Amino acid sequence: MMTWTKVKIAAAVVAAVTLGATGTVSVKNALAADPAPRTTAKPMAAPGDTKPKPKDATSPSFENAPPVVVKTVPQAGDTDVDTSTTEIRVTYSKDMLDGSWSWSTWGQELYPKTTGKPHYEPDKRTCVLPVKLEPGHTYAIWLNSQNFGNFRDPDGHSAVPYLLIFETKK
Repeated sequence: MMTWTKVKIAAAVVAAVTLGATGTVSVKNALAADPAPRTTAKPMAAPGDTKPKPKDATSPSFENAPPVVVKTVPQAGDTDVDTSTTEIRVTYSKDMLDGSWSWSTWGQELYPKTTGKPHYEPDKRTCVLPVKLEPGHTYAIWLNSQNFGNFRDPDGHSAVPYLLIFETKK
């Protein structure tokens, strides 16, 4: 009986190693397959039919998603930023609420000296922070953070927090 049990265990181990992830995925797909017969196919939209589909208020959409950073100048991760750069620019995926921002420090020594107040460009998506950068310095700025979330769109959605970190030339 013990020998038979050992043989079964060894066979299971060999089968598992042989099948690997492919076998697991295949088994999962086979188990997830719908055994019920299909009744009828949904009709396809006619060419040129551009009627918008009604959206459920809880489904993800551009309108109800929070804004996200799509571009920064300097670029996050850049290690060769020129110290003649006089502003940090952050562009969001949506229009933003004017006068609402959270340029947060990750540490006082990592935050640049500001030379003016933040403001949005006419595109309503790009926020500009006037700065004076020092050579050979690492800067790290949270755009929104765990404690501050004032980068918001006009509907009040707080932007996803983003860490902008870069270094200047020596």
